[in-house]
Amino acid sequence: MRTLPTTMIAVLAPFAPLFSERVFQHVQVLIAGTILAPGKRTVASALRAMGLDQDKRFSRYHRVLNRAVWSPKEASRVLLGLLVEAFVPEGPLVVGVDETLERRRGKKITAKGIYRDPVRSSHSQLVKSSALRWVCVTLLAEVPWARRVWALPFLSALAPSERYCQEQGIHHKPITERAWALLLLVRRWQPSREIIAVADGGYAALKLLDRCRTLSEPITFITRLRLDAALYEPAPPRKPHQKGRTPLKGARLPNLSTVAADPATEWSRVTLPQCYGKAERVVEIVTSTALWYSSGEPAVPVRWVLIRDPEGHFETQALLCTDLEAAPERMITHFVKRWQMEATFWEARQHLGFETQKHWSDRAIGRTAPAMLALFSVVTLLAHRYVAKGDGAASVRRTAWYEKSQPTFSDALALVRRELWVAERRSFCGSAAQTETVEIPREFIERLTDAVCYAA
Repeated sequence: MRTLPTTMIAVLAPFAPLFSERVFQHVQVLIAGTILAPGKRTVASALRAMGLDQDKRFSRYHRVLNRAVWSPKEASRVLLGLLVEAFVPEGPLVVGVDETLERRRGKKITAKGIYRDPVRSSHSQLVKSSALRWVCVTLLAEVPWARRVWALPFLSALAPSERYCQEQGIHHKPITERAWALLLLVRRWQPSREIIAVADGGYAALKLLDRCRTLSEPITFITRLRLDAALYEPAPPRKPHQKGRTPLKGARLPNLSTVAADPATEWSRVTLPQCYGKAERVVEIVTSTALWYSSGEPAVPVRWVLIRDPEGHFETQALLCTDLEAAPERMITHFVKRWQMEATFWEARQHLGFETQKHWSDRAIGRTAPAMLALFSVVTLLAHRYVAKGDGAASVRRTAWYEKSQPTFSDALALVRRELWVAERRSFCGSAAQTETVEIPREFIERLTDAVCYAA
């Protein structure tokens, strides 16, 4: 492509200091080509979409991923700053933490492992896949023109399998340790903002919760809580001249499963916000504070909230929050946002070709998958700029059999692609913009035809 849209240049400009001048030119080509390319998202498909399939020096673009010197961590910092400026200029930053699988096979994919595949598994059937596991942090923010919360990925880290760590002679870190390292980066990048982290029950680890709440600028953590978790009253104050060590906890409290089954429990009703396109739902809750403790782990004071559905659509469940003053409705609202991460992972596979890349070198693997996830956020930023400037409209693609009222990521991607093709057409065509007909060179028509014919 000879000319990139000015809006795209403005969005990518903050990343320029992270690369040398020549490498940054290649990066822009790869980003635009990956957005335009249908099907698999490889370097070759990106070059083909940009009309560079006859470039004999194609290896330069591969070197961006497997040899060039640049920091994915610094790129994540810049991307987070752009997302915060565009979607959350004030108020708390709600970030979601979750892991996703990149299904890969082959002897050269050394960090792969065998994991439960959450997409293909069900309650009655367990499916395992050979894959790379990525711990991903997303910004859960409302996109104004979409009128709902989107999960915008900006930081990802590879969580190698235990077998790989043993073969390499390195210490295996569980996903909670990886999540802590990523959250610590987010806190360093946004030192003055309130940060609320939401995650599934796999991250309900006492060590992680204690680390987040004891930071100089704490990170509020909201996650699931087991109904049989050991909850205690706060430790009693130490008596004068008392011998022995200071107690860590007080008397044992009943399990939350017992509280839920107790007829004397007083429930109050609240309304859950819309999630996954479902209507608002009324649920019953009960909340209190307690000390969560397990032998050998730090004692963590938490606010718990027990949730049950009076209509019986889901089983009774519990959430915890490290902020003891948090309102239960606020806890539930933030936790419900976490489900948008699953939609983002699905959109990345469906529309951005996540899992179709073919790199096998360790450096390229460590850069490509996070870049593909971050591209979701870059496309959202571009669409947001186009809508704000009035250069494009967040149009919704409707059909007779599918009535869609709000724009989705596919609509945002279509808008960005349209602007890229318009910029390409303008660079080829010298006709006046006011005329109804324009002259388009054969090369441009052949590239569009090729993109359609080889779409899958």
